[in-house]
Amino acid sequence: MTIEKDKREMSGKASDQQWPWWPLLPLYPYGRRRTLFRELIANQVWSFEQLQGLYYVAVPVRLTAVKVSEGLMLLNPLPPTKELLSSLRTLEEKYGPVVTIVLPTSSGLEHKISMPALSRSFPKAQLWVAPGQWSFPLRLPSTFLGIPNWRTKTLGEDGFPHAETCDWIPLGPLDLGLGRFQEIACFHKPSQAILVTDSLVGIEAKPPELFDFDPTPLLFHARERGDEPLQDSPVARKKGWSRIVLFASFLRPAKLAIPSLIDVFRNAFKPGLLNARSHFGLYPFRWEEGWEKSASELIGETKPRLQIAPVLERLVFPRARQTFLDWLDDLIALRGLRWLISAHHSAPIPFNQRDCRTLKRRISSDLWANGKGDFQFLDGLDKTLIKSGVVPQDPLKEFKD
Repeated sequence: MTIEKDKREMSGKASDQQWPWWPLLPLYPYGRRRTLFRELIANQVWSFEQLQGLYYVAVPVRLTAVKVSEGLMLLNPLPPTKELLSSLRTLEEKYGPVVTIVLPTSSGLEHKISMPALSRSFPKAQLWVAPGQWSFPLRLPSTFLGIPNWRTKTLGEDGFPHAETCDWIPLGPLDLGLGRFQEIACFHKPSQAILVTDSLVGIEAKPPELFDFDPTPLLFHARERGDEPLQDSPVARKKGWSRIVLFASFLRPAKLAIPSLIDVFRNAFKPGLLNARSHFGLYPFRWEEGWEKSASELIGETKPRLQIAPVLERLVFPRARQTFLDWLDDLIALRGLRWLISAHHSAPIPFNQRDCRTLKRRISSDLWANGKGDFQFLDGLDKTLIKSGVVPQDPLKEFKD
């Protein structure tokens, strides 16, 4: 089994990459989900990565498999295409069956929507979910969402799986009004890796390998106007990735302007752009001078830059700062911590107690989540949600059932 062989196979079998349930969460790339299979830590941890996003703002999202005594445990489910399952079956042949599937977040829709199909693919696996699962706009029980109740346990309330191999560290729960935010990190002791869902990420300047299959999102966002063709080059890919990171991190970065409709349509429908790939030349963005500096504060040039996911930093944690600090203290107490594997962006990245203490100092400063600069849009969104009553005035106190 080699990564190179898997990548060649994955790039050529469109029928194995189909995800028929994509209308339930209609995100790019919709019904075709290519999967990049990689070994992250030798004989211990493996990654299955797919793209996910809106309007070509696509970032990697990851299902992680880890070795446990009885076989394999899967965390953070993804659409189980034939391609993904084929790679998993290869792992099972060498390391044993999938015995456990874990949904360690109560709010991560991209993982929750995939849990039923993944559980059907492994009917003998024990299922574990974070407490306080919720759905929107209708509040439905897990059985209505397709998660089989008879083999599903709740993390914490029913204990934790594979306690001999893993330590489990809850972050939250926190009240979001519509539901709760909570994720439960897994410290996989044999690999010395902490596995998280959304709370921490590491972002690097090199575009993710997934874009090697189709660099269209990178090339689309590397342009300045809609009448420019999508031209591929290493410089264009890196530029497009930097802008995608800004979009995904801040929704509307400070250096992004929205041109008038007249300007948008003036540059659209030009010769060579009359195709869906280039969105027919419709490009409703204008990047202002200085956007590169904003990107450099998120992206590590030579190695992934460790950070709290900016959306969570401003929308989830500002009024629950101590909760996050306490969680970092729990990570500091872990013996042998060496790696971070997040469900998003780069993995694995070096991570130890010193990194946790650095994060604690940053969170304790006045600069953290202060609503200025690139955080202005998220700050305004937060205040609007509070004013409209979508989230409570103090939405991030300890959640009360």
